[in-house]
Amino acid sequence: MVSIDLRGPDADNRTEPGHLEGDLVFGTRPSAVATLADRQTRSTHVVALPDGYRADTVAEALIAYLSRLPAHRRRSLTWDRGREMAEHERITAALDMPVYFCAPHHRWQRGTNENTNGLLRRYLRKNADLCGFSQDDLDTIAARLDDRPRRVLDWNSPRQRVEQVLGTYVTA
Repeated sequence: MVSIDLRGPDADNRTEPGHLEGDLVFGTRPSAVATLADRQTRSTHVVALPDGYRADTVAEALIAYLSRLPAHRRRSLTWDRGREMAEHERITAALDMPVYFCAPHHRWQRGTNENTNGLLRRYLRKNADLCGFSQDDLDTIAARLDDRPRRVLDWNSPRQRVEQVLGTYVTA
């Protein structure tokens, strides 16, 4: 596992888009989705995990989803130390995207993603079967969050910030 301490200054300082923070959001077990939040733009991606959250399944889903994004929208990924990321080297190799890990029990090192997960709970309840959500459903939820103004973005929405920084808003 590569420590978050080795992550570059562009990710730490939020000076460029494409540095993502990720986690799982659970519904009724064994249902879950993977969530990704861009550190700079705060844009949201929610990845369906219809086959569960084992490491191989999560790696396959993240590779399939992230490979549809342009390379400048997937520069790095920061995750906690959950077992679901045991295949992180496979993700790095497939996407040329380093995966960094937070210190144990330091969720705040992925604060953007933690905040995003809180917002997602309005749509993805803890007692819901998240396997019932299609990728299209999850993309719709992510788009709603990306249209929501944020104080941290001077009351711009993540969609507006992406357009300001990259000139266009592209979803996976």
